[in-house]
Amino acid sequence: MLLDSTICDFGWQAPNFSLKDADGNAYTLSEHLGDKGSLIMFICNHCPYVQRIAERLAEDTKQLMSEGINVLAVMSNDYRTVAEDSPANMKLFAKKHAFEFPYLVDENQVVGKQYKAVCTPDFFGFNHRGELQYRGRLDDARMGEASVRTPELINAMRLIAATDLGPKEQVPSMGCSIKWRN
Repeated sequence: MLLDSTICDFGWQAPNFSLKDADGNAYTLSEHLGDKGSLIMFICNHCPYVQRIAERLAEDTKQLMSEGINVLAVMSNDYRTVAEDSPANMKLFAKKHAFEFPYLVDENQVVGKQYKAVCTPDFFGFNHRGELQYRGRLDDARMGEASVRTPELINAMRLIAATDLGPKEQVPSMGCSIKWRN
């Protein structure tokens, strides 16, 4: 089901969490709130929207990380129902697309629910105090040709790094609904 993310609730405080990647390494948000801000993304392997942007996502997040902005990705889908999103497949997907950010398993879907994540991809850009400043999309290419695009996520995170504030104009992300357990 195609959904749009919700509008940015400026200043909303990021709930702390600790999740593991597919290899069992633990990551805690409080340890990843960088001086220049942090990006938390909800993605998955099987979503055609995530698949379509995966290379751009890898490039854009690599650029952000090189500029001192921390990046974590969370997979909240019920992978028992959607086998393509299993931890083993997360490792393969991350390797295929050269993701340099930690890709974390939200086993009990607690983090996805705390963040009120709606779709994949769903982007949350926080300033250094963990205050939400961006809840928009990756860019304006969407599912189309990406050779000429406005990198909205990069621009927003750079603004947050420089000013602690996100852009007032934001376009919601669009993608597949998160697959919640019944």
